[in-house]
Amino acid sequence: MGVVVTDAEVTLADVLSLRLAIDEPLQDGTELVLRHRTTGVERDVLLGTPGARAREATLAVSLAPLELTAGRWDAYLRRDGKRSRLRSVDPGFSLDHLDAYALCRRTLAYRSYRTRNGFLALKISDAEPVAEVRAIWFREGRFEVMGLLAYTGLDDDDSRHEAMLTLDRRQTSARVSATATVQGVRFHAAVSLVDVVAADPEAAAGSGTWEPALRVEGVSTPLKLGSRLDDVDGKRRRLHYPSFKVDGVPIRPCYTADDELRIEVGG
Repeated sequence: MGVVVTDAEVTLADVLSLRLAIDEPLQDGTELVLRHRTTGVERDVLLGTPGARAREATLAVSLAPLELTAGRWDAYLRRDGKRSRLRSVDPGFSLDHLDAYALCRRTLAYRSYRTRNGFLALKISDAEPVAEVRAIWFREGRFEVMGLLAYTGLDDDDSRHEAMLTLDRRQTSARVSATATVQGVRFHAAVSLVDVVAADPEAAAGSGTWEPALRVEGVSTPLKLGSRLDDVDGKRRRLHYPSFKVDGVPIRPCYTADDELRIEVGG
């Protein structure tokens, strides 16, 4: 049975929507199987016969009732006890869709994508409220950042929210803060790099790592700054920023293994 996914998307209602190119209609008893890549746990959904044209079929599978956990899930079709991985020609990536999806308050975020070998898979992540970084600058002696508030439930409108950007160095409890601008779900903040170096001069002479966070009116917890709403995993290895010097002290932004933003000072 030749089956290829030509379009794959997880809708705002967490429904996996698929368009398939098929050689023949799917028969009764055909199942969609999702297998967790690490644990091997499987979830299956009985598809039956979609009743579509012989060369095309559309499927809609609600993901929430399947109780899928965080991680990567590979997709298979199974019939008569035999299964095969579901091929896909859809890269499954749209930045605009990811932005719209992130506006709702969620506990899990579901994303469909095509693997490097051309198969359909799902990436499922915990979806705590975060400040999604879209741009970073070092200019005029300041660190500036802008982006999108994700999974907070705030409306994407013109309303303004009081906000504060903080940089914390946990090892010494040093903190630098500055007022931030939040309009709807868009944010912009800037902090003086001179203040960062002055706040912990001993660390600056050696090396220190500062953790930025955004505190926003109407959001109960501080928002970590990170970058996950795209198709670039592992930014610590792949994305490198040039350093900027303040009073001879090098400063540069970087990412952790979990794609959270950090500011490295000194070293």
